[in-house]
Amino acid sequence: MTAQPATAAVPELDLDPFSDEFLTTPYPAHEQMRETGPVFRLERYGVWGVARYDEVSRVLAAHETFVSSRGVGISDFAKEKPWRPPSLLLEADPPHHTKARHVVTQIMTPKLLRSLKDGFQQRADELIARVASRGGEIDGVADLAEAYPLEVFPDFIGLPKDGRENLLPYGSMVFNTFGPRNSHFERALERGAKAQGWIMEQCRPGAPAPDGLGAKIHAAAADAGYSAEDQAKLLRSFLSAGVDTTVHGIGNALQCLADNPEQFAALRKDPSLARAAFEETVRYSSPVQTFFRTTSKDTELSGVPLPEGSKVLMFLAAANRDPRRWENPERFDIRRKAAGHVGFGFGVHACLGQMLARLEGECFLSALARNVAGIELAGEPVQQLNNTLRGLDSLPLRLTAA
Repeated sequence: MTAQPATAAVPELDLDPFSDEFLTTPYPAHEQMRETGPVFRLERYGVWGVARYDEVSRVLAAHETFVSSRGVGISDFAKEKPWRPPSLLLEADPPHHTKARHVVTQIMTPKLLRSLKDGFQQRADELIARVASRGGEIDGVADLAEAYPLEVFPDFIGLPKDGRENLLPYGSMVFNTFGPRNSHFERALERGAKAQGWIMEQCRPGAPAPDGLGAKIHAAAADAGYSAEDQAKLLRSFLSAGVDTTVHGIGNALQCLADNPEQFAALRKDPSLARAAFEETVRYSSPVQTFFRTTSKDTELSGVPLPEGSKVLMFLAAANRDPRRWENPERFDIRRKAAGHVGFGFGVHACLGQMLARLEGECFLSALARNVAGIELAGEPVQQLNNTLRGLDSLPLRLTAA
């Protein structure tokens, strides 16, 4: 049946999900969108929106109908040229996506990640103990949330020590460009362009250290028949998404624990809750707030007809606080069974690096529980405004060493 154009029965909202006001405090708008209806229209951008858990889940699951190959941002690659070559992982559909994903998953196995845990844990303990022993005020972002992933992740990939700071502006650029060409897009493009050369150099075959994941990805990609150029694209996709999201996840966890001292006390009492605490952080304060899909054919969603080529904006963070799915969703509770949140997506496009992010988050928070007796805000946190991500630019903290 051919879908009909939008009618007056479909709610329209005059919201700008990429405005400074929305990005700074998205939660009231999230509630408004959830209560408006299962599907709504954002006329400002000519896109459809879904903010309830069920609809977001259905879009993520139906990858043949709601495709990624036409761009996971606001741009439709069928109608306009991407600003950079599309990712072989994020902006591809089966069977091309399946082939590319297999290159990475055959290497990054649960067994490999288990072998990393002791080393990751030791470095988390060393960093947190060192920072906590300094006393006084610290910046939870620069001193901890950025410092830890920028140490362990590049080592795992096989990147040199010099230049790692380029990973953050490059990742910020990629995620900002999923939104409209606003001030965040333009600033991120300017800052990221300076880092892009270093990233491209590190992604070429032969550049990563021979014992790191990067070299293994190149070898597996070559065996799968990928050209040197596509091998570099594959590794670039992993680098663009592998740092910022984890940095924001750890930074958000620090803020949540400082804001909820009873939750930090529970973590201190039982450090084995570290994995659950990181999982709850991803649900409660989702580092990845939104993603787009594009309809590959005329379809419908919860009774709303969507023509082929419709851009659908999924509000992942709103779904993660949907009271239809979660009890007391506005409460940060590290004992909550947060499994099932969509903070890492799911289905064929589930975040490829989620196991690594979870490992880093668990190691960091268990180290925090053992090495810090108290954590409190020492000033007002500064939100980092990004068209796709939610995280902090700075987080003034006072830590009491254990």
